[in-house]
Amino acid sequence: MLTLEWESEGLQTVGIVVIIFASLKLLHLLGLIDFSEDTVEDEMEMATVRHRPEALELLEAQSKFTKKELQILYRGFKNECPSGVVNEETFKEIYSQFFPQGDSTTYAHFLFNAFDTDHNGSVSFEDFVMGLSILLRGTVQEKLNWAFNLYDINKDGYITKEEMLDIMKAIYDMMGKCTYPVLKEDAPKQHVETFFQKMDKNKDGVVTIDEFIESCQKDENIMRSMQLFENVI
Repeated sequence: MLTLEWESEGLQTVGIVVIIFASLKLLHLLGLIDFSEDTVEDEMEMATVRHRPEALELLEAQSKFTKKELQILYRGFKNECPSGVVNEETFKEIYSQFFPQGDSTTYAHFLFNAFDTDHNGSVSFEDFVMGLSILLRGTVQEKLNWAFNLYDINKDGYITKEEMLDIMKAIYDMMGKCTYPVLKEDAPKQHVETFFQKMDKNKDGVVTIDEFIESCQKDENIMRSMQLFENVI
């Protein structure tokens, strides 16, 4: 059973932790927790897939991963996704395996859209690497920008109460019955109100990226959560 501090003032920490936690689950699914000495460089050159990844050197320059780490990431990605891309249905199937006690469908949808930066309906190896690079190795500013983009569902530059409520409900649905204490039905709405009281500085009913980043940087729980998985691979 997974225990979360649902009643803490830093309630928005839950969403950020789940972002990173869900990405870690994906790494585990792809078998990327342990290093292997085998090389996959030849596989990257010869793989007959629909989508070929960019050159390792370019990805190494663009991301915060080493060439060795990128080789390991690619091996797992290719084994699970022979076509070279992940569509939304596959993404949902991945998360359903790790959250069987709940319904991860909606959260996986939001997370997929955050990884699918060019909004073409699929996540390529490059999309996957760049997202993980930010979540696991990025600066605080980069991680918070990524999190804001996830919460800003319609990508208009603001987080509304409706958007945050959709995200909170999705997180609670995914966690299912494995939370302690047991959540009340109106918990998501209460937590959204707490979120906005803390982050909506000018009380205009929306949270801008500046308000979001400023509030998160002042929250010790959030800052601590961002350092949990920096060296998982």
